Amino acid sequence: MSFKVVIEPRALRETQDTIDYYNNKLPGLGKKFERVLDEHIKIISKNPFFQIRYKDYRILPLKNFPYKIIYYLNETRKTVYIIAIFNTSQSPYKQPK
Repeated sequence: MSFKVVIEPRALRETQDTIDYYNNKLPGLGKKFERVLDEHIKIISKNPFFQIRYKDYRILPLKNFPYKIIYYLNETRKTVYIIAIFNTSQSPYKQPK
């Protein structure tokens, strides 16, 4: 059973900023980041029950990129809410709570 995925506006902005950043560093790298992110979102939609890290928030780190997806889920609505795409190189105090 798949869960519906809702990406919050903040996470969308962070995703676009990251894609733009990687494309400026190396053409095509932003597209690769986007593909990896999409693959991880599909994983979450199929099985969102990763470890709870803070209150009700769950985290799935991306492979090959220093980012993690921060989300929570509503089991009764079968919906995952992605609140942030967080750069792990930043201070952990900037991580959304």
